[in-house]
Amino acid sequence: MAVEIKEIVIRAVLSEEEKSTKRTETALQGKTDLVQECVNQVLKILNKKNLR
Repeated sequence: MAVEIKEIVIRAVLSEEEKSTKRTETALQGKTDLVQECVNQVLKILNKKNLR
C-alpha cells in the first residue's frame, strides 16, 4: 500500500529574543541549514519510494 504525503507543515516558535544581532543571524543560519537538510532527506526518501 502506497503512502502519499500531500502536505507537510513545519512550525517553529521562538520564545526568547536574542539581544545580539550576530548571535541571531548565526542561530537563524543554523536553523535554515537544519530545515534545508531535513527537506533534502525527505526528498531523497520520496524519490527512493517512487523508484520502486
